[in-house]
Amino acid sequence: MLTALGATPVPMPLPQTPESLAKGVIDGALIPWEVSPALKLEEIAQFHTELDPSSGQISNSVFIFAMNPAKYNSLPPDLKKVIDANSGPEASAWVGRVFAESGLPGRKIAADRKNIFYTVPAAEVQRWQAASEGVVAEWVKDVTAKGYDGKKLLEEAKALMK
Repeated sequence: MLTALGATPVPMPLPQTPESLAKGVIDGALIPWEVSPALKLEEIAQFHTELDPSSGQISNSVFIFAMNPAKYNSLPPDLKKVIDANSGPEASAWVGRVFAESGLPGRKIAADRKNIFYTVPAAEVQRWQAASEGVVAEWVKDVTAKGYDGKKLLEEAKALMK
């Protein structure tokens, strides 16, 4: 996506990011707020860019709590009930909220330092999305080539984000 937008991505281990920013090896980094305080990025980077809240996020994280179906089916009803009560769409939404809120303290540290925040307007985010549609199409193609329905998976993921 970054390449599609005209940037030059520089993959590196996260612990190298503060020094790379400080020395000008990289101009910026896509890092979630929850890890910024541990790296003291608010001390190195005074400028922060965020998307318009109506636009969602520029990245995501995927967590999967899975259980072998045969093992689940072998459990007694009372244990299945515990698992069922703590899984599914409601539990997923709860974990998503917890994860989204985990960045608030890191952002507050940067704000308390009087760092500068720029919000990318929704119209610009839409332009970025349009510019990176080729990346999405390539993902669908790759996933489909592996025997999955890439288009359907993409549509399902988009539906979950609404």
